[in-house]
Amino acid sequence: MPRDLPLGNGSLLINFDHAYQMRDLYWPHVGMENHTKGQINRFGVWVDGHFRWINDAGWSRRMQYDHDTLVTHVELIHKELPVRLVCRDAVDFHENLYVRGIDVVSTAKQDLDVRLFFHLDLYISGHEVGDTAYYEPERRGVYHYKGNRWFLVNTATPGKHPTDAKDTVEGWHIGVDQWACGHTGVQSLQGTWKDAEDGQLSGNPIAQGSVDSTIAAHLRVPAGETRTAYYWMAVGTDFEEVTRINRSVRHRGPWSFLDRTTAYWRLWLDSHRPNFADLPPDVVRLYQISLLIIRTQVDNGGAIIAANDSDIASAVRDTYSYMWPRDGALVANALDRAGYSWTTRVFYRFCRDVISKEGYLLHKYNPDGTLASSWHPWVRDGQKDLPIQEDETALVLWGLWNHFVQWKDVEYIKPIYRSLITKAADFLMAYRHLDTGLPKTSYDLWEERRGVLAFTVSAVWAGLTAASNFARAFGELEAAEKYREVAAKMKTGAESVLYHPELKRFVRMVNRKADNSWDVDTTLDASIYGLWYFGMFAPDDPRVVQTMEAIREQLWVKTAVGGVARYTNDYYHQQSQDIANVPGNPWFICTLWVAQWQIAMAKSRADLKPAVGLLEWCARHGLPSGVLAEQVHPTSHAPLSVSPLTWSHATVVTAVREYLDKWNALPG
Repeated sequence: MPRDLPLGNGSLLINFDHAYQMRDLYWPHVGMENHTKGQINRFGVWVDGHFRWINDAGWSRRMQYDHDTLVTHVELIHKELPVRLVCRDAVDFHENLYVRGIDVVSTAKQDLDVRLFFHLDLYISGHEVGDTAYYEPERRGVYHYKGNRWFLVNTATPGKHPTDAKDTVEGWHIGVDQWACGHTGVQSLQGTWKDAEDGQLSGNPIAQGSVDSTIAAHLRVPAGETRTAYYWMAVGTDFEEVTRINRSVRHRGPWSFLDRTTAYWRLWLDSHRPNFADLPPDVVRLYQISLLIIRTQVDNGGAIIAANDSDIASAVRDTYSYMWPRDGALVANALDRAGYSWTTRVFYRFCRDVISKEGYLLHKYNPDGTLASSWHPWVRDGQKDLPIQEDETALVLWGLWNHFVQWKDVEYIKPIYRSLITKAADFLMAYRHLDTGLPKTSYDLWEERRGVLAFTVSAVWAGLTAASNFARAFGELEAAEKYREVAAKMKTGAESVLYHPELKRFVRMVNRKADNSWDVDTTLDASIYGLWYFGMFAPDDPRVVQTMEAIREQLWVKTAVGGVARYTNDYYHQQSQDIANVPGNPWFICTLWVAQWQIAMAKSRADLKPAVGLLEWCARHGLPSGVLAEQVHPTSHAPLSVSPLTWSHATVVTAVREYLDKWNALPG
């Protein structure tokens, strides 16, 4: 199930599903720890004796973000309830605070008694053992805690009560009207949310073990009028921290945090807003929301996380909540191109800190910098085998050089020149076949096969070229020439081994056989685009043109959905055996790779139109909120695999920036 609305500030990330249910709550790192474990946290409405949870089939939902900001605009109408709800959600840009504002709009001819119910089912630190939930009468809120993970939930409604604290914001009552703390998942107990369905909670003050809680805010809504309630959750390491955040909300009003977060993200976008030339509004909107969504997936410690949709765990018992150096480098490159250098600097420092002493980056890393889970073995044929995807090490160097070209931040590069750049470059130079110059075998970018991949070869060439450029810039001319010579031999090897005239294109992979000949994998794969994209070959090289035209024609999904598949007969989440028409599910990144090639090939502004069409394809096949999945169903265009995928959004940003650069460089 996709995550339609992610909200975050680099420490706290909250995801909502298509039914507007909170499903993921990550803290203190983006992607680590998930304190809901993907379970449903419910929101319910009781109106004059009629109750509905928000996942009820009778709801009509419109779920989007407010214009150019990470604050939601969600409209909810139930055919059996005489109200319309307009909700705004935000994770504060600075505090670890989630806030929701709910406008309850009456559509009735009489005054309404409305009760809003908020259910919280936490698996603190990823498991339910030893949690506590309790009602605290002085703050009139409910606390959940385990160890150094604390959560406080509270509400605000119009009309200050005589018992409210003197420093409570004028005209508002702070505190829940009902509460219940109880057990869930034990002794056949479903949870306190069941207690809410009659409109009345038990008031049980505390529970420990596997627990949940439900709180309520009451409103009296005059006929045809609107009243507003607020709900918030403070997150911290102890009682004092969450209580301090709650006190700040009580002093300033919860709406102030929504307003300031709206302003912050608009300022963040405005600081680097380009002239969008002739791009259509839907593409402009997708570009802007892509930047915001990318930022929700980047941890303040530098880890750029691939995706934080925990539903994928139900299939494979693992997630995408990791930092893959390849994804990270491509996302960082997109952010650099868009003007956001702070985030990328922290990312490259993260890479410096986790790189091995030998100079390679491993499969993936946890957001805190520890080594993540992997399925790449350390042994092959009885011998130690490096379980790496070599493109991941190489693309960090490629992205870092592009960063330096743009920002010229010499004092930033100086401390990572030896500890990251030359260390990685020396490994890339050593890890190759000396006769052909091609890299030794490693795993492919899809993490499915092992060999000498066209994508990997192009990435390693780009990494060595970047290292040569760095060495020359730092006056180390001998090292610069050494890296350049190795890169040149690698290109020669690619020409002789990876290009096959009988196919009129490059192949995706080769493997050395015992007799030193090559076993060739001729499967058409969109990732071969790397041979021109990272600069090894020109985009108009006839061999590249033949390859890219084959990708565009043969990997295009020939249904009403369209889009470009990863490769012929792609098995991952496969939906059709009609390989001739559906070689695989369409992927956003693969479709955009074709668009990027069309941009690179354009000789006039008119030549850019096909690329605009592919950018519009992405806008059409995302969710209404603008979220892009990894891939979509080839006939229904429903999102498949994780959603959002950070790489998808980064490729949109990069393609748009390349389009604008080309537009400005070409004659009208």
